[in-house]
Amino acid sequence: MTRLVITVLTLCAAMAAGAVQLSDKQRDEIASRIKPVGEVCLQGDSSCAVASAAGGAAEARSGEEVYNAACMACHATGAGGAPVVGDAAAWADRIAKGMDALHESGIKGVPGTGMMAKGGCMNCSDEEVMAAVDFMVENSQ
Repeated sequence: MTRLVITVLTLCAAMAAGAVQLSDKQRDEIASRIKPVGEVCLQGDSSCAVASAAGGAAEARSGEEVYNAACMACHATGAGGAPVVGDAAAWADRIAKGMDALHESGIKGVPGTGMMAKGGCMNCSDEEVMAAVDFMVENSQ
């Protein structure tokens, strides 16, 4: 048993010594491989990578960009009962409620349906969601 403990301790010491001998380049390569794939940025947080150098505010995406990134999955396929962009009949009753109601549905979601707040795009600002709603309405009349 003592021999096993000594062997394990020797192996641990050898592994620790080997890790210390990594070059800076090797450490940088390892750090880049294990870095997080994303980050959470709260509105107004100027330390986030998405913040622009001018004023610390992120540049707003267009309605089409937000649609392509977040809305298309449901609104191009009809998943979960979502009205398909371009289907005027599916959008008619919704459009009749007015843009304020559509914007609110986009931002807050629609209870009892698959539409979650901001369509699940938690890094979208309210203005970006409204732009995406505008884009979908413009292409569905």
